[in-house]
Amino acid sequence: MCLAVPGRVVRTFERHGTPMAEVDFGGVSKDVCLAYLPEVAVDDYVIVHVGFAIQRLDERRALETLAEFRRFGLLDEEFTDPVLPAPQDPEPAGGRTQKGAIAP
Repeated sequence: MCLAVPGRVVRTFERHGTPMAEVDFGGVSKDVCLAYLPEVAVDDYVIVHVGFAIQRLDERRALETLAEFRRFGLLDEEFTDPVLPAPQDPEPAGGRTQKGAIAP
């Protein structure tokens, strides 16, 4: 699931002429594009969706929202990049003969 998550701006900078920010989401920091909110400053709270800051909000609401996300485990879901092994094609008991054909 992809959420719009509140976070605190730690620093602002430019990348290839685009306004950017390092944003802290309760312990996880990510680089975020500020193209829609170039006036954002350090210590502001923003809502971030798919890497873009889309709205400013006050600290109280941001912290309450982060606490709720944490309570429901949504921050882990949003910021964890699970690396799953590729599905394995189990070898049938009879083995394989031609491509995709199962031997008797």
